[in-house]
Amino acid sequence: MKNKEEILEYIKKHPSSKVKIAITDIDGILRGKVVRKDKFYNILSGGFGFCDVVFGWDCADVSYENSLYTGWHTGYPDAHAVVDINTFRKIPWEGGVPFFLADFESETGEPTSVCPRKLLKKVKKDSLDMGYKAIFAQEFEWFNFEETPDSFEQKGFINPKPMTPGMFGYSVLRSSLKNDYFNDLFELMEAYDVPLEGLHTETGPGVYEAAILYGDIIESADRAVLFKSGVKEIAYKHGVMASFMAKWRMDMPGCSGHVHQSLWDGINNENLFYDPMNEYGMSDLMQSYVAGQLYCLPHILPMVAPNINSFKRLVEGAWAPTTLTWASDNRTTALRVLCSGSKSSRLETRVCGSDTNPYLAMAACLASGLYGIRHNLKLDQPATIGNGYKDFSNGSLPYSLESATNNMKVSSVAKELFGEAFVDHFTRTREWEIKQFAQSVTDWEYKRYFEII
Repeated sequence: MKNKEEILEYIKKHPSSKVKIAITDIDGILRGKVVRKDKFYNILSGGFGFCDVVFGWDCADVSYENSLYTGWHTGYPDAHAVVDINTFRKIPWEGGVPFFLADFESETGEPTSVCPRKLLKKVKKDSLDMGYKAIFAQEFEWFNFEETPDSFEQKGFINPKPMTPGMFGYSVLRSSLKNDYFNDLFELMEAYDVPLEGLHTETGPGVYEAAILYGDIIESADRAVLFKSGVKEIAYKHGVMASFMAKWRMDMPGCSGHVHQSLWDGINNENLFYDPMNEYGMSDLMQSYVAGQLYCLPHILPMVAPNINSFKRLVEGAWAPTTLTWASDNRTTALRVLCSGSKSSRLETRVCGSDTNPYLAMAACLASGLYGIRHNLKLDQPATIGNGYKDFSNGSLPYSLESATNNMKVSSVAKELFGEAFVDHFTRTREWEIKQFAQSVTDWEYKRYFEII
């Protein structure tokens, strides 16, 4: 991490006349702009205005009709944003152009209630106040296609051509087929300060999986957001379209965005999740953390399954969980406990898809785990043995975005964790997604009803 003087010196000497700044909207999409260097210096000291429409429209730039935070009724004014200098990066595929992330807050420093990154900072502070340092990481699966935005639009957004054929997970052979792209992903992400622990093909045509190196929860969420956007930009340069859609085809596996997490004693650098005397290697603290997530998941599910399509992934037998279950190293359960040693002990929340907003997914995981610790919840639910899809003993996850959103909207648990203002705004945005889907006519309906009914 460079200090402020080194960063400013880099910007001054860089041959480009611009600096890139971005925030994430409620869907985790990077929204940003480039500014002149002289303007950036003013922004760095006093903040800047960024149109609050980024929290007033959906992923297709259609304005919400049900938002209270902003809309036609407010005139879409500028919101105050502040650059976080600690997010400084050089974009390696753009000649090292300097790049920063920003947060929304008032001019007096109060966090904006709908800002995802600010929400995660609040939850991180809650954790630190309780004495716990949150170490997180996210991994992603995504499909790659031999398409451009133009070619895919000309096809009517159907039948994209996968980059490689067949089902070939962990294939050294398939990863060599697009070797330049594969290697660029690993090496350019490293240069972008988004280090990967591993990168490999997954089962499915043209699908990759990457595990991002773990770290402080804010840094890890920043890495995850920048990874998704960076992959798409690198893919463009290779004539590829990368998709993090949770489920792009019924007969293909879905794309996960599993979140790995542990709590540490920041003073003694000790992993607080590990206890070698426990049957599964779990400390009492970890058991309460797991119990908290199991309890809270039905209340906050839209934060880890945010779209209509998310629930096409959460179906039985598709490598994604459907039941409120936990187990040790079991990939059929919602929560997978991995406690083989003091350094690596962690919880993997497998509900999260690759379509998540990493700030919200990590905030949901940490806040719900802390809920279990704060309320001294006991992990009375036994570990699932065998197929988690068949273990209904503690209930199932909500089956649709509509049911999940209805749960969250009225949940006192969600409001305790994230505040009423955030819950109100976020659930309104999910209700908007539901409405957009409800009034659409799908290909499935054409095929099923057009001639026969």
